[in-house]
Amino acid sequence: MPYDRNWAKVDVDAVPHIAVPPPGPQSRELHERASKHMKGYSSQVRLFPVAFDRGHGVTLTDVDGNTYIDFSSGIYVTSLGHCHPKVTEAVQKATGELMNCHDFTTPIKARLLELLAEVAPGDLGGIQLYDAGTAAVEAGLRICRAATGNLEFISFHKDFHGKTMGAVGLARLDSSQGLRAPGFFLAPRAFCYRCAFRMTHPECDLHCLRYIDTVIKEETAGRVAAIVLEPIQGWAGSTVPPDGYMQALRQFCTERDILLFADEVLTCMARTGRMFCVEHWDVVPDVMTLGKGLGNGFPVTAMLVSDRYKDQVEKISASTSYGGNPMACAAAVASLEVILDEGLVERSAHLGDLLLKRMAEMMERHPLIGDVRGKGCLLGIELVRDRETKEPADAEGHLVYQKAFAKGLAWIPAGNVLRMSPPIIMDDDVALKAMDIIEESIAEVEAEKGYA
Repeated sequence: MPYDRNWAKVDVDAVPHIAVPPPGPQSRELHERASKHMKGYSSQVRLFPVAFDRGHGVTLTDVDGNTYIDFSSGIYVTSLGHCHPKVTEAVQKATGELMNCHDFTTPIKARLLELLAEVAPGDLGGIQLYDAGTAAVEAGLRICRAATGNLEFISFHKDFHGKTMGAVGLARLDSSQGLRAPGFFLAPRAFCYRCAFRMTHPECDLHCLRYIDTVIKEETAGRVAAIVLEPIQGWAGSTVPPDGYMQALRQFCTERDILLFADEVLTCMARTGRMFCVEHWDVVPDVMTLGKGLGNGFPVTAMLVSDRYKDQVEKISASTSYGGNPMACAAAVASLEVILDEGLVERSAHLGDLLLKRMAEMMERHPLIGDVRGKGCLLGIELVRDRETKEPADAEGHLVYQKAFAKGLAWIPAGNVLRMSPPIIMDDDVALKAMDIIEESIAEVEAEKGYA
């Protein structure tokens, strides 16, 4: 059914709307009830425990009647806005026809597989569907081992790949998680603002990439199946690799018969101003995982593998109970069609250009801002106590997050990095108003903390 493409348009003067200082009494009461049983809340909730009641387009409304500009997209998920009419209709239709039939083929699954193969870069035509990003990553690890006969993996400092054992082994551990599984090794990330080697790009000649040879020689048994990375880091603060890095990493892997595994669970589906983030650098990985925005909130993820290795999927017991169910496939097909039909890849790129320009202007005015970065609608502002020492301003970051949330901006904290992922359908004036709220909150913290 056709729908009004202005369905999510809002009066910029009407949002945000704060009826009761948040978190309001009903939010607090509901959160207290829930937290008696639910444990392990994210920092988003711990810092600002509102209880949301509904969402529409680019706004969220809590149980106390406060309406917020959504600058989180449900943490990179609802890229098309809340309750997109085409996605909603597709899921409703699917629930009335067939909810699950394990991994048997259905018409909507066949359509999704064909559509993903059509839009995916290069020859990534082998596909398996899952219900969580970490499940897709685990499948990707198994396919890398099956395809190469090797057992080891190299990933990067502060990347995030999920919360199951293998995925956690690719990332930072703390004492609560025990030991890293055998065969998992980490190397410094290509992050020029905080270079682990204290070098400067491009004079460094991508020393961080060449250092991976040292990791292979000194730490591994020489049986590396794949190098795994987020093309742009999300949890770690929207860090973007320097020019030439991804192309050089692709060549590095090819020369050493190591697979390149791009975890695009967070960066896919136009989030960064390309359908897939690797397309910024014209790089085709051997394995790629998708999620978050793929179903615009419905739990659907995918693992894609090069045609050269797709027959290896048969070796890893790849099927799942929920992956590829008709509801999930319907949500993903509808989401992909909206992105393609409405030019939302270009829309995301436009918003990124607009907001990065505004963030750069803010940096000139505010000494608390040390760096601004990102692509498309995956953005970050790094707060530092001193631009020379780059000491992270964690406490200040939490304060800015809380102040902006209280003013009506629902978004994402990451310590001293303010993370922003607005829905890619957001209008310019609403996005700029959100930045006004952020700048106002930064100015208030600077005044309170005595920044010049």
